[in-house]
Amino acid sequence: MGLASVAVFSECDRAARHVRLADEACPIGPSAPTESYLRIDRLIEAARASGADAVHPGYGFLAENETFAAACRDAGLTFIGPAPETIALMGSKTAARRAALAAGVPVVPGVDEPFSADAPVPEIAAAARRIGYPVLVKAVAGGGGKGMRLVAAPGDLAGAVRAARSEAAGAFGDPAIYLERRLARPRHVEVQLLGDTYGTVVPFVERECSIQRRHQKVIEETPSPVVGAELRAGLTRAAAAVARAVGYTSAGTIEFLLDEDGRFYFLEMNTRLQVEHPITEMVTGVDLVRWQIRIARGERLDLDPALALTPHGHAIACRIYAEDPDAGFMPSPGRIAALQAPAGPWVRDDSAAEAGGEVPIFYDPLISKLAVWGPDRTEAIARMRRALDEYEVLGIRTTVPFFRWMLGQPAFAEAAFHTASLDELLQRREGEPFSTSGEDEETVAVIAAALHAFARLEPTGPLADAASGASPPRRSGEWVSRRAAKAGWTRQARLEGLRA
Repeated sequence: MGLASVAVFSECDRAARHVRLADEACPIGPSAPTESYLRIDRLIEAARASGADAVHPGYGFLAENETFAAACRDAGLTFIGPAPETIALMGSKTAARRAALAAGVPVVPGVDEPFSADAPVPEIAAAARRIGYPVLVKAVAGGGGKGMRLVAAPGDLAGAVRAARSEAAGAFGDPAIYLERRLARPRHVEVQLLGDTYGTVVPFVERECSIQRRHQKVIEETPSPVVGAELRAGLTRAAAAVARAVGYTSAGTIEFLLDEDGRFYFLEMNTRLQVEHPITEMVTGVDLVRWQIRIARGERLDLDPALALTPHGHAIACRIYAEDPDAGFMPSPGRIAALQAPAGPWVRDDSAAEAGGEVPIFYDPLISKLAVWGPDRTEAIARMRRALDEYEVLGIRTTVPFFRWMLGQPAFAEAAFHTASLDELLQRREGEPFSTSGEDEETVAVIAAALHAFARLEPTGPLADAASGASPPRRSGEWVSRRAAKAGWTRQARLEGLRA
């Protein structure tokens, strides 16, 4: 688009990839997010110092913060997102429920007014009895599963309320909660949309987000394997109705739950770009971030609605985290010793991770949004499995082995899952490790180093035959571990690709 980009960075991100790639970069403070990425004053100061015209909030930190959006507007900066008033309205789960009801969209049975921090438990218990158990105690502000507790019986309610209030206060600065009925075996689908300042709203084909761990999405795909043309029409009409009712502009997402009978209910709205937006781009060919910028510049949304609602093929995304799945998915910060990301046609790896880079302890451990496209779901799954087999990271633990396992589960292949399916599968594993190669990182590094040195000798004859199992490799430096191949995780140590 011919626009210069200005990156901001904290102290520990000084050498980060986004800092090097931007046209200009501004430091905004120490590593702790409360002293850098959450400091509105420093972000505004950086924008002014660089001469920026607009601010894109991304999809974390202050992306859904009405105070930040208002501060940008007050400073004469264009906030690339919805109006502060809209963010505030839809940021409250109970206010969003009321907006959906006013637009004629069904919501999950629950309460439409929040319970304040000092609301007595008997009052909350009376509401829970009206709704019917099991119920979810949920934070009014925020999301991502924080401030949420499942209550199966009345005796568990008081403890769940205390825990949810405490977590909500710590995560969002707001201890207010509300109640929703827990639907049996629901699926989670969402509708991406764009809205301009002239009242045009364009909804997109739905995304399936039911593969979740502790209420947090880990795999997304589009289109949903269980949504047909009639249900898609109903979902997208409902999403557009909510967006129009609140005068929504920019990119946003309306989230729904599907019950076992195929009925859908409004869940919440995300007033920002979603982490999983690449898969929508892959099946529609629409650049969502480009449209965010065009809408913020005052341009009309002249996108053909049929283009947004007609999926071409199938796309799947895996959120790769610096977490150890064999240790309860504990964060695994540290330095990345070596990295080989998957490549090839129809593979998109949105990542800032690189060999020698550091995964800091201060932020969310998401290191990559790995997305693939295929002409149908079967081929998309096969392509993702191939991409995951190629994804190699040394120095830190990642969730790549977990995803290799998950995509091989019959329930995933058959699309026979709901929002609790993954947690149920993990419980049945009973501590069985995800890494099945029998090789730990040190062994892999030693093998790679040996192959690297061995390849430089360019051996021939019996020695090469013994090493490769056949004949000398066509290219010096390309070797395959036969033991590894038998274990199903062939690795190639290339002279220019892997340094151990």
